[in-house]
Amino acid sequence: MPYPPFPPERAPWAVAAPSGTRYDRLARTRLHAWWRPVLGTLAGLAGIMLVVVAVVLAGATVGALAGAEVGLSNDRLFGDPVLELGVNLLAIAATLPVVYGVTLWIQRRPPGTLSSVVGRLRWRWMTWCAGVALAAVVLGQATVAVTYLVTGEDLGELFGWVGWERFLPVLVVTVLLVPFQAAAEEYVFRGWLLQAFGAFLANPWPGILLGAAGFTAVHAYVDWGIVDVFAFGVLTGWLAVRTGGLEAAIALHVVNNVLAFGVSGADGSLDEALKQGSVPWQSLTGTVVQLGLYAVVVVIVARRRRIETLSP
Repeated sequence: MPYPPFPPERAPWAVAAPSGTRYDRLARTRLHAWWRPVLGTLAGLAGIMLVVVAVVLAGATVGALAGAEVGLSNDRLFGDPVLELGVNLLAIAATLPVVYGVTLWIQRRPPGTLSSVVGRLRWRWMTWCAGVALAAVVLGQATVAVTYLVTGEDLGELFGWVGWERFLPVLVVTVLLVPFQAAAEEYVFRGWLLQAFGAFLANPWPGILLGAAGFTAVHAYVDWGIVDVFAFGVLTGWLAVRTGGLEAAIALHVVNNVLAFGVSGADGSLDEALKQGSVPWQSLTGTVVQLGLYAVVVVIVARRRRIETLSP
């Protein structure tokens, strides 16, 4: 009696890039078509806007029910800057599933390839990067302080103390939400966008520069602040390609934002920090030290630890 034939195996939905592929080229799988990155970008943008609006509306509703001051004034939705910070961070953090979704369902590749060439976040490597980032950010802030002293500026504008009662809520919100907010921004601008351009172009620099430009555009900084944010975007994009993943970019972004919001919460300037706006030129000296030191040390450590830069 003949046995019935086995049903044919279904082809996997998500397909990874070939072995030996650079990080920015991971979207160029055998299923790649010109329309996938385009449709994914448009769908991702729409999804991100919907998620942000939904989280802000939910935050406003909950805040109003809790008796918080809600309403547009001084370019803010909430009267309490801590509530404003929390809702803003949560709205950005909540966009991360959108990026994963368009990667899986439109590009049909494993979402983990947004993280690194090995298809996941390399946590031990990211921990190393976080340590380097902490040292770089602290030295950068020290450089800014020295520049203020040399140029005759008041250091009171940089450091202050409002007391634990006002500082602790800022610290809790920052520590809990900044890691997810910073990671979401990196997955969008140094993950999706960099790899969307990489699906078409062999040279990573158009993706790095345009991703940095988009990253700068979603911030409200002006004058020297634009230079600061754009330089940050260029460096983290380059490090993503150079180290084969987002770990170095996420680590620096998280440490930078935690300390930035922490310092502004400690000296009572959180309200001004949320507005972003102008940045004094002296801060660029700290940016040069911070980004330069971080880039050099991370590249050296990545080489010594043999961090994978191509897909296995």
